[in-house]
Parts: sequence; C-alpha cells; structure tokens
Amino acid sequence: MDFDILIPITLFICIAYTIKVVVDARTRAKLIAGNGSEELIRTLVQAESQQRRHASLRWGILLLCVGIGFGMIESFGWREITPGVVAVLLGVTGVGNLLAYAAARKLG
Repeated sequence: MDFDILIPITLFICIAYTIKVVVDARTRAKLIAGNGSEELIRTLVQAESQQRRHASLRWGILLLCVGIGFGMIESFGWREITPGVVAVLLGVTGVGNLLAYAAARKLG
C-alpha cells in the first residue's frame, strides 16, 4: 500500500478540525463577551455536554456492532471481499446506528 497518500488526507482532516475548533471557540467567546444571559450560556454548555455524551454513546455502539460484524465474517471463514461480506458490514453498521438512535431517544 502506498502510504504517501495518507499524508495529504491527514493534513486536510487536521486543518478542517482546527478550523472547526477555532470557530466554535470564537462563537463562545462572542456570546460571553456580548453579555449574553446567564441562562443562555448555561443552556449552551449543558446542550454541548449532552451532545458529547451522545456522540460517545453512538460511537461506542457503532464500533461494537462493527466488531461483531468482523467477528461474524471471521467465524464464517470468509477471506475475500464479496458482496456478502460488504452486506454484513453495512448491515451491522446500520443496526449500530439504529441502536444508538434508540438509546439517545431513551436517554434524552
């Protein structure tokens, strides 16, 4: 595999993430500096905290389901990439997203 292509991809991801973090920080700073109400700031912080928890829950459930899918592929002895293997991985990814959605609705 040619790893030279990973460097520009990683650089692009890092730049995009940095821009997102800077924009979010500036938005928060302007809200605080603009004498926003304390209730508004508290609501924003609580919503952001809940969003982070739900994102962690979603990724945890999704990665667990994908791991189960890879375990199924290994247990069936499939060694080549076929439409059936791709279908199993897409299916468990879909199930993981549905489970994460159900868990998020139940929690929040």
